[in-house]
Amino acid sequence: MVKACVLIKAVPTKMDLILRSLREIPEVKKAYFVFGRFDIASFLEVEDPRKLSEITAKINSMDGVRSTETLMEA
Repeated sequence: MVKACVLIKAVPTKMDLILRSLREIPEVKKAYFVFGRFDIASFLEVEDPRKLSEITAKINSMDGVRSTETLMEA
């Protein structure tokens, strides 16, 4: 099991839609708005790094996502 945090910079008018979309992904265990350099923090649990790569690609393709930073647990 791989755990990771995906930090998201988002277009302000799309943040609610992004958060709802994140919460529909089964591997996303928590997701919420944050203050600072990023707008949304999401916490994932996946079976392997390849699956994490697939999900982060899906998140990056969401409408309104400007950029992401993924922090994988070692």
